[in-house]
Amino acid sequence: MIVTLTANPSLDRTVELPAALARGEVQRAIAVHQHSGGKGVNVSRALVASGLDTVAVLPGGETDPVLSGLREDKVPFAALPIAEPLRSNVTLTEPDGVTTKINEPGPELSADQQEALIGLLLERSQGASWVVLAGSLPPGVPADFYATVAARLRSADDGGAPLIAIDSSGTPLAAAVSGRGDGRPDLLKPNAEELAELAAAAGFTDHHTAEELEADPGLAARAAAAVVGSGVGTVLATLGSKGAVLVTADGAWLATHPPIQAVSTVGAGDSSLAGYLLAATQGGTPQDCLRQAVAHGAAAASLPGSTVPAVHQTTPDAVTITALPKD
Repeated sequence: MIVTLTANPSLDRTVELPAALARGEVQRAIAVHQHSGGKGVNVSRALVASGLDTVAVLPGGETDPVLSGLREDKVPFAALPIAEPLRSNVTLTEPDGVTTKINEPGPELSADQQEALIGLLLERSQGASWVVLAGSLPPGVPADFYATVAARLRSADDGGAPLIAIDSSGTPLAAAVSGRGDGRPDLLKPNAEELAELAAAAGFTDHHTAEELEADPGLAARAAAAVVGSGVGTVLATLGSKGAVLVTADGAWLATHPPIQAVSTVGAGDSSLAGYLLAATQGGTPQDCLRQAVAHGAAAASLPGSTVPAVHQTTPDAVTITALPKD
């Protein structure tokens, strides 16, 4: 069982444009896709598509469209009732795969609601193999929320604490990495921009941009190694069309997939994390997990909107794995 926590879920609408976005002009969409979203929700959706047991924990009212969408997609969930509607996000996709996202802030969660959400997660995480803490935080939630949740999960350990994966950005991600040891994740999934920020904070001597890390996987591996050295168990860094780098205490690897026709990159990183977890729960080696992560991400990018792929839609045999030095 894999449990996901999405503190700031959303109703994701993706609008496909027939040409490049023209600011200030009227354009007609050629298609519109709508899914229940938020990073943790997307991970659960991808796991369900591949037949894995999962529960998505999130706030939301009984009739909220996000929860209705989860019911329609047959994604098991546990929701903390709140009165305010969940946010809506809009993504505009151009024919060449370029995406423009407009994300709302989401409803504010009070201190009592935050505590109730953590309690719901602790309840549903009993016996889970992994817990995924993912996405942005809504207004009112402190930046160290994920670090606090991770520490609470471990303090509730009765001999079978789940492994913890975190996929976030900005200050919540930085707080999860820089906090006390029991709040640090077993697995971190940054993109290139987030990896650049984390590596600098971890003492990586040379500051590099996301573009430089994407262009040089060896450099990305060394940056990820600095983050692992700061106390994180494993770093899975997705590098867009360049593939992904996986770094553990024991090694570093690059995975690449043959070029695809990108339709929408929305949720591709979430699918990559789902692919990693799918292989991990099946006893895969680090290389196996990385291979499936990249296969899932490539498949997601070739699908419209925030559609997630099932494992049979992925091509792990097409992925090439290369060992990299960490220093």
